[in-house]
Amino acid sequence: MSRSASTIYSSRLRVTFRPVSALIYAILILGAVAALAPFVWMLLTSIKDYGDVISMRLWPWPPFGNSLPRWDNYAQAIVYIGIDLDTGWPLFFRQFVNTALVTAIVVFGVTATSVMAAYAFAMLNFPGKSLLFILVLTSLMIPEDLTLIPRAVMMYRNYLNWFNSYLALTVPFLASAFGIFLIRQFFKQVPLDLFEAARIDGAGHIRYMIQVLIPLARPAILTVALFHFIWTWNEFKWAQLVTAQPNMRLISVGLQNFLQAEGGPQTQLAMAVAAMVVAPIVVLYFFTQRYFTEGITTTGLKG
Repeated sequence: MSRSASTIYSSRLRVTFRPVSALIYAILILGAVAALAPFVWMLLTSIKDYGDVISMRLWPWPPFGNSLPRWDNYAQAIVYIGIDLDTGWPLFFRQFVNTALVTAIVVFGVTATSVMAAYAFAMLNFPGKSLLFILVLTSLMIPEDLTLIPRAVMMYRNYLNWFNSYLALTVPFLASAFGIFLIRQFFKQVPLDLFEAARIDGAGHIRYMIQVLIPLARPAILTVALFHFIWTWNEFKWAQLVTAQPNMRLISVGLQNFLQAEGGPQTQLAMAVAAMVVAPIVVLYFFTQRYFTEGITTTGLKG
């Protein structure tokens, strides 16, 4: 290698220290550590003894302690919630199935309604279109807690009579203003030339939406589905208000049994259940993170 080539190569490898960049990276690293700390604490607590939890020992296992990992906490946590009298199985499985079923229905319903409404707002012209879209955006500004009690009252016998049923857990969440807005913005970025070409080929609105727009908008659609999967999977307040029987409740409500135990909060068992509840979200995000990032970065604010 000649001297000039060696000089150019070494100059490319030279790292320039920039205080601003170092500060930004330090802040990002601290933010990542702060975000991961609760997750790590949950996993460590889920395999501790009750005494180690009470004494708040961070690492009670060798070489700093004499305790052994309590992997049986997961089995104890499943049994601790109680038994489903209808099936004889632990309530954990029934509540887990309830959570999975409700989440699947909500995610499918929100995705379907958001795509169809977004297509209407993006591609169709009808009277009051702008006003209706403004009303959709306005609903995003209303705090959820403000409408929580009125919606819960509607589930009781004097109104819809949906209390303690899957209808109460799913129907109020089958439409999403956030999903409509996000997918509509993505649809607006697609050139109208594609629609004209599809019309020349004889495609109508439904065929164009299914065969052209939905494949192109897959990142935005998966982003909406992922957000609502997380929100529904972790739902607590609504499920507690509209259900009464343990076999109709979601797993997030079942966690209360560990925090209201007569002998004191069973934190290690609660963290074991929490780890099992969080696992599907982590796995789902691991497989969809590329689409999630693409959906956020490529969806603009075009009017």
